[in-house]
Amino acid sequence: MNAAHEKKTQVAPSTHLANSDLLPTQQRHWGTYSFFALWMSDIHSLGGYVFAAGLFFLGLAGWQILLSMLCGILIVNFLLNCIGSMGNITGVPYPVLARLSFGVFGANLPALIRAGVGVVWYGVQTWLGSESLLILVEAIFPGTHQALGPGWLGLSGLGWGCFMTMWLLQQLLFWRGMERVRHFIDFCGPAVYVVMFALAGWMLSQAGWSVFTLKLSTRELTVAQTISEMLGVVALVVAYFSALLLNFADFSRFATSAQAVRRGNLLGLPLNFMLFALVTVIITASTVTVFGEAILDPIKVVERIENKPALIIGCLTLVIATIGINIVANFVSAAYDIANVAPRYISFTTGGLITSLLSIAVLPWQLYNNPVAINLFVGSLGACLGPLFGVIIVDYYWTRRRHIEIDDLYSESHSASYWYQGGFNFRAIAAFLPAAIIAMGFVLLPQEAGQVGAYGWTIGTLLAGVLYALFMPRVPKPLSGPPDAKS
Repeated sequence: MNAAHEKKTQVAPSTHLANSDLLPTQQRHWGTYSFFALWMSDIHSLGGYVFAAGLFFLGLAGWQILLSMLCGILIVNFLLNCIGSMGNITGVPYPVLARLSFGVFGANLPALIRAGVGVVWYGVQTWLGSESLLILVEAIFPGTHQALGPGWLGLSGLGWGCFMTMWLLQQLLFWRGMERVRHFIDFCGPAVYVVMFALAGWMLSQAGWSVFTLKLSTRELTVAQTISEMLGVVALVVAYFSALLLNFADFSRFATSAQAVRRGNLLGLPLNFMLFALVTVIITASTVTVFGEAILDPIKVVERIENKPALIIGCLTLVIATIGINIVANFVSAAYDIANVAPRYISFTTGGLITSLLSIAVLPWQLYNNPVAINLFVGSLGACLGPLFGVIIVDYYWTRRRHIEIDDLYSESHSASYWYQGGFNFRAIAAFLPAAIIAMGFVLLPQEAGQVGAYGWTIGTLLAGVLYALFMPRVPKPLSGPPDAKS
C-alpha cells in the first residue's frame, strides 16, 4: 500500500466504520508454513475426525471415498484461493470486504450471521474440549467428579470447572493478539499430527496389525447409488469448510504474499486432508477389533485407553486440537464481525471477549445434546453462509472486475462507491434472501431424504451468485492497469 493511501486512511475513515483492527493491516508476517499449519489446526479437530470417519460408512469402496474427498477438497482449495486473494490484496477482514456488495452498513447482516455461527460453535467446541479435560482430571484424581457435586444448568461441578478452564485458556491466548495466535497454530497442528500417528500405531498394535480397511460398511450400492453418494461426499466436503470459505480473508490479510497463501493452502488442504482421513479410518477400523464396535468419537476412543500415560497424552492432544480449531474457525471471525457493528466502541479484542461471554450464555452442551435445536438454529444460520459467499465472490470477480476503492470502504459519503442507499445495497439483500431460504430448505430436510441436504451450500451459493449478477450492473472496465485495490 503506497504512502499516499496510508496518509489518507489516517484521517478519512468514519469512526462509525473503522478502528485500528478493521483498517488495512500493515502487519504481514504469515508465510507458507503459517497457512499450512492453520489448515492442520482446522482439520485436526474432534469435528473433523467424526466427519472424516463417518464418510467411510456410506457403503462406498475406499478408493471411491478418497477420490470424492479429493475432488471436494480441490474445489475448496480453489475457492479459498479466490477469497484469500481478496484479503491479501486489500489487507482487510471479512466484514469489511462484505461492504463491497452489501454496503458499508448493510455488511452487518453477513457479519452478524457469521458471528452467530461462530459464537455457537465456539461454545460447543469449548465444551467438547472440556470433556477431554474432564477425563484427564478423573484419570489423575479419581473421584473428583463425585466430590464436586451435581452442578447446575445441566453441567456437573467438575464439568463447569473444566469448561471454564478451557474458556480461560482460549481467552488468554487470544488476548495476546493475532501474532500469538499464529505462533500457537504453528505449534498446534504438527503436535496433534504426531499424537494422531502414535494413536493409530498403538490401535493397530492392539488389533494385532491385522486391521486395514477403507470400507467400514457392509451396505451394497447400485451404480446409480454409488454415483449419488460420491457426489454427496464432494458436496459435504465443500460444505464442511463453508464457514472458513467465507471469512478466510481474516487470515490471508496477514500473508506476506499471494504465493504464500496459495502454497500454504495446497499443502495444508489436499495433502493434509487426505492424510488425516487415512489416519482417522485406520483408528476407527481398529476400534472394531479392539473394543468390539466402531467408535467415531475420538473422546470415547481415548476414554477407553487403559494405559494411563497414553490416556493423559491423548486427552491433552484433544484439548490442544480443540483450542486450535476454535481460534481458527470460530473465535477470530466472530471477534471481527462483532467489532464491525460498532468500531468506535468495540475493538477486535473486545469483540473476542463478547464472543467468549456469549458462548457461555448459549449453554452449548444443551444445544449439542438437542439435535432439533442445534439443527434449527445453527443449521439455519449455516445455510446462509453459501448465499453470502456467492454474493461476495460474484461482486468482486464479476461485477467489479477485482477493482476496489479501499477508502470508500470506510466512508459515509453519499458519493462513495459502497454507500448505495443509506449504506445498504438492497440488490445484494434481494439476491441473498431467496437463495438463503432455499438453502435452509435443503439443510433442514429430514435425514430420510438422504444426501439432498449436502447440496444446500452449493445450491444457495450458485443461486445467490446468479441473482446478484443479474441484479447488479458491471462496473466499466478500466482503460489500463492491473486489477487490484485502489486508494
